[in-house]
Amino acid sequence: MRQRDRHSGLGLLPRMQARPRADGLTTYRYKPINGGWVNLGTDKNEAIKRALELNNESPDRGTINHLWALYQDTADWKALSDASRTDYTQSSKQLLKRFGMAAPADITPQVCARYLRVERAAAAVRANREMALLSNLMNVAVERGDLLANPCKQVRRNKERPRKTAPEPQTLVEFLEWARKRPGQAQVLAGMAEFAALAGNRRIEFRTLSWAQVGETEVRLIRGKQRDGNVVVEAVAISPALQSLLDRMRALAKDDRLGAVFPNQSGNAYTDSGFKGMWNKLVVAAVAEKAIATRFTFHDLRAYYVTQYKQQRGALPDLHANPGTTARIYDRSKTINRAGL
Repeated sequence: MRQRDRHSGLGLLPRMQARPRADGLTTYRYKPINGGWVNLGTDKNEAIKRALELNNESPDRGTINHLWALYQDTADWKALSDASRTDYTQSSKQLLKRFGMAAPADITPQVCARYLRVERAAAAVRANREMALLSNLMNVAVERGDLLANPCKQVRRNKERPRKTAPEPQTLVEFLEWARKRPGQAQVLAGMAEFAALAGNRRIEFRTLSWAQVGETEVRLIRGKQRDGNVVVEAVAISPALQSLLDRMRALAKDDRLGAVFPNQSGNAYTDSGFKGMWNKLVVAAVAEKAIATRFTFHDLRAYYVTQYKQQRGALPDLHANPGTTARIYDRSKTINRAGL
């Protein structure tokens, strides 16, 4: 007696049927509402496409493309931050290029591992982000009954190595002095870099900072990554250095009561893509004009803050729910000071 085959029928459309054969192949057939069974052959993807054509439905139905569309209508998607949705949308381009017309049941742990280690070996970190998106799509497939289990969860991700360097204080000073002398928006970009170095906040947390959030003794921001779904407000005390920066930015402000602390040319807050483009051009110019010897990323300024904070105060700042994350990702100290007994 032949064992029951549960996997060959996963991910099929309504009124489709999988029929295992003695030679190991599976034949698929479809029964229109008003008609008899139609043989669709042994290729599952082609069988689904033919069934959709017979029913005048989109050829994306029952594919990863279809799951991507469904995922964007879920509560999980809507709960993501704007930055996460943008990152997933970017990840979807390469992912759908490879898997868009595949059926969920065709995505096995072996397929996931090959994608991570072979097909996207040149972009190992980005491949991890793409696999995270695919895992979310597979969760949708499991909930719909297209799959029995999420294959992505059975494969370890590529190992990511955090950056090990942060700008030296003198390097940062030289860069900021150079940027402040340049025309146009360079002064504002320099101000954002200085704020990140002095306050340690993520760009997403202060890119749209308004003067209404700046008090006499503190700047109040919403933490970008919340703890247990609760809104966490960060009250950053205004140090003399931070006060000096705010005074300079106020002098450039078009509206120093409610307007953007770091305005673009129109006086509004920068969009994320707009800022990234301007920042990259500024750093490239700084290297070309020998204002700095090597490039550093804007995110490195958060590491600069953590490293300098630890050196000056002997402890890590409260940036994450798990202090280990702060230590592992952002503490780039080259010398560890400790007392002997």
